[in-house]
Amino acid sequence: MTEPFWSGMTIAFLSGIFNGCFPLPMKYSRAWRWENTWVLFMLVSTVLLPLVLVSLFVPNLMRVYHEAAWRALLPPLIFGFLWGTAQVTIGLSFKAVGVALAFAVIAGMNALFGSLIPLLVLHPGDVFRPRGLLLLASMPILFLGLWLYAQAGRRREKEQPPPDSAAGAPKARFAKGLALCIYTGLIGGSINLGFAFGGDVVGKSLSLGASAVTSTYAVWLLVLWAGFIPSAIYCPYLLGRNRGWGLFTQPGAAREALLAIAMALLWVTAIFAYGVGATMAGKYGTSLGYALLVAVTIVASTMVGVLTGEWKGTSGETRKVLFWGMAIVLASVIILNLGGLF
Repeated sequence: MTEPFWSGMTIAFLSGIFNGCFPLPMKYSRAWRWENTWVLFMLVSTVLLPLVLVSLFVPNLMRVYHEAAWRALLPPLIFGFLWGTAQVTIGLSFKAVGVALAFAVIAGMNALFGSLIPLLVLHPGDVFRPRGLLLLASMPILFLGLWLYAQAGRRREKEQPPPDSAAGAPKARFAKGLALCIYTGLIGGSINLGFAFGGDVVGKSLSLGASAVTSTYAVWLLVLWAGFIPSAIYCPYLLGRNRGWGLFTQPGAAREALLAIAMALLWVTAIFAYGVGATMAGKYGTSLGYALLVAVTIVASTMVGVLTGEWKGTSGETRKVLFWGMAIVLASVIILNLGGLF
């Protein structure tokens, strides 16, 4: 057991809390549509704030990219773009099969592939050693917790139908919706893959003067800038189709913009802190750390939902299912972190 591992996993745990809370400001949006808030959130969180952080803490940034082999730049850019497409399809998934089922499928696939692929590719010999076995053991427990979340969400939809749902509105075909969920879950983990396979860029950043902590920022800039591209295409399309451009200049726009910026600050804190924690945790950081991030995000987002009244009016049985799901997810986190003992 080493202190850096536990410190890194603690930071990943805190990152999960920030990640679970970042959508909270959107709940108070009143004047803007989703695409208005989302395009500003993505612009600030994936383009502007990362650029500020990199400019402040990564010396010789352009030399880092110029001297790194082009093959080292491709994985962060490719995986970042793929993750960006998942940022678009997650909203479509919620509409197609409902938030509860979509969230369970997406989070489960995300945790599985975002954690296992770095372990299998970077450290295949460790899969059947204690840390790898504990990661594998935590996965079915995590999926059980997610299944309970889905059951609780479906019960809530029956007991507390959304106020803005239109009676008799046609629903997307379930098979198509499930395919979107699977795609989003698989591709959503690409943000971690872009970071996990950006080690050469981190090494070059270190050699040119960045600290061990801030050297990861050079990778995040590539991942996040590439991830902005799909939203930069899709959101303006929606703004044009729904005539939403005018909302940016109407009364109340300043308040709505501050909410989007608050979302961006919470999310960027989560992602960059996760990068630091994963690096401190050592070679298992992008596997164990990412699984911890996902699990804590699920629990934190649930608590935010409970505290802001999302489950108000539901039955005691539904809330019991919800909290059993949370308890089981926490159990998976405990098993996951036992890896620090080996």
